[in-house]
Amino acid sequence: MRRFPIGRAVTVLALAAFLTGMSGMSALAEPEAEEIQQEIPQPTEFAHILSCAIEGGNQISIRGQMEGTWSDPAFYDNYLYLFELQPYQDSLEGRTDYCAWITKGEELSFRVALNLGTEQDRLYSRFVVAVFDGQKYTQVSNTAYVTNPEILAKNTDPYRSAQNKKGLLIQNTDSMVSDAFELGVNHVIVNIPFHQILGQGIDYTYDGKNYSFNKEMMETLDYTIRRMSEKSMIVTAVILNGWIDGAPQLVYPGVTKQPGNQVFYYGFNASTKEGYETIKAIASFLAERYSTTKSPYGKVSNWIIGNEINNQQWNYVGPMDIDRYVEEYARAFRVFYTAIRSTNQNDRLFFSTNYNWNYEANGTTKYNARDIIDKFADKTGAGGAMDWGLAYHPYSIPLTEPEFWDDDQTGLITYDSNSPVVNLKNLNVLTDYMENGPLLGRDGKVRHIILSEQGFTSVSATRGENHDLQAAAIAYAYYIADSNPYIDAFIMSRQVDAPSEAAASQNFGLWRCDMNRPDDIVPTMKKKSWSIYKYIDNRKMTLETTEFAKSIIGIEKWSDVIPNFKWRSLEK
Repeated sequence: MRRFPIGRAVTVLALAAFLTGMSGMSALAEPEAEEIQQEIPQPTEFAHILSCAIEGGNQISIRGQMEGTWSDPAFYDNYLYLFELQPYQDSLEGRTDYCAWITKGEELSFRVALNLGTEQDRLYSRFVVAVFDGQKYTQVSNTAYVTNPEILAKNTDPYRSAQNKKGLLIQNTDSMVSDAFELGVNHVIVNIPFHQILGQGIDYTYDGKNYSFNKEMMETLDYTIRRMSEKSMIVTAVILNGWIDGAPQLVYPGVTKQPGNQVFYYGFNASTKEGYETIKAIASFLAERYSTTKSPYGKVSNWIIGNEINNQQWNYVGPMDIDRYVEEYARAFRVFYTAIRSTNQNDRLFFSTNYNWNYEANGTTKYNARDIIDKFADKTGAGGAMDWGLAYHPYSIPLTEPEFWDDDQTGLITYDSNSPVVNLKNLNVLTDYMENGPLLGRDGKVRHIILSEQGFTSVSATRGENHDLQAAAIAYAYYIADSNPYIDAFIMSRQVDAPSEAAASQNFGLWRCDMNRPDDIVPTMKKKSWSIYKYIDNRKMTLETTEFAKSIIGIEKWSDVIPNFKWRSLEK
C-alpha cells in the first residue's frame, strides 16, 4: 500500500486533507489560530501539463514537467495533488477531494480512471495540479482536458473527400435540392437552431436525463441531410442557439432576451452545470443521429459552432472583454468537440468569423477576427489542443455592391496582417496568417479553412440590377478560392434570394425570389450566375463560361490576378 502524503510542516493537516479527499468527510481539524495568522508565501513551482490522453481503454494518463523551485517546505507539504474539475468549474476553493497525488521530485505523471458511461465519467473533465499549505490547495499548473476523445468513437469512417470546392446554402424543397444536384454542388450548409429542434415527438435519454426534440423539424433535417449524403455531398451543419423561454440554462447566466433586431442568436452556455449538461446531451444526440452515411438520417461531416463569433449580435453573452469572451466560447466549443469527436472519429469542427480582421471592434461586444483566432488558439492550446478549423465569411465591401476587386479603394484592404478587412480581394492574408506556427494544427499543418458564407448581390444599391456583375464576382471569387491550396470549400449564400435581404439590395441568390411573399423564399427565375456556377469547375467549359467577366473586371488573363491559377495551363 502506498504511504499517506504527510509533509514535514503540516503533518496532521495533510493527513486530514488526504482522508477528506478519500472519503468526502469534512476537515478533521481546524488550524491553530497562530497558523491562520501566519502569512503563507505563494507557491514557487509550476507543473506544466504536456499531455492528457486516454490510454488503455479506461485510463486517463496525465504527464508533464516541473518548472521553478519547490515551495518553502516550512509552509507547503512534499506532495503534488491532481484535481478534477468539471467544465463549468474554475476554482479549487473549498476543495479537498483530489483524485491522485505524487511526491515532489517524482516524474510528473498521474493515471486516473476514465469511468466512461458512469456518473463519474471523466471524458469532459479538466485536470489541474495543486500544492497544499495546510489550509488550502492552490493550483500550480495549466488546465488539461482529454485531447483524444476520438479514440472512443464507434464511427471510424474516414472523412469524405470532396470532388470540388463548390458549395451552396440550399433552399430546402425537393425542386431546389434537385437543382443543387444539377449545379454539381459538393458542399452544402444546413442550419440547426436549438430553438427549433427542441420540442416534442422524439425522446432521448442521456446521462439518465430525458430530453425531447421536435419531430417535424428533425424529420425535415433528416430528409435534407440524407438526400445530400446520398449524393456524396459534404454536409456542414451550423449549430445556432436561438432564445428558448423554457430553456434559460442554454444562455449565459444573467443574459435576458434581447430585441430581435439587435441580437439574432446567443452564445452556448457551458459555465453552469445545467447548461453544460444540456448542450452535451444535444450535441451527443446530433452526433449520433448524423454519424454515418449508412444512417437513415444522413451524415454531417462538418460542424460550425455558432456564427460569426467576433460579433455578439450572432453569439450574445453580454458585454465582456475578449479574454473572458473567448474563454467562455472555448468552454462550450470543447463540449461540442468532445461529444462529436468521441462519436465520429473524423468529423471536423469549426468556429466562424466575419471579415472584420482588424476593424469595428469595440472590446466588449465586437472583436477583431484576428484577435479571436489568436486568443482561441492560445486558450485551447494551453488547455489541451483540438483539431479545430476556421469557417470564414469574406463578403465584398459593402454587401450591397458585388465588386470586391476594387475594395482596396475603401481604404480597408491592405496586403499584410494589419489589414482592417480580409475578404476575397486579399484572401492570401488570411491563409498566410494561418501558416504561423502557433496556429498550426497538431499535425504541424495549416488547419482546415472553409469559406462557409459569401454572396454577391445582383442588385446594386446605387445602380440597380446588374446580373453580369454578380456573375463576374462569383467567377472571380471561386477561382481565387479554388486556386488557394488552404481553402477546402467555397460555400455560396445563397441558392435563392431571401426577400428580407433582397429588400436591402443583398440579392445573393442564383435564383430570383417572389418579392410578393416576404415571409417565404419562393424561387421564380434563374439568374446568369446560375449557369456560371454550374460550369465554373468544368475543365472543358470553365474558361469559355467566364470569358465575359474579364472585360468587366479589367483583366486579360485570370492568371495575371490569381496566384497559382488552377486553369493556367488552359489559358491562351
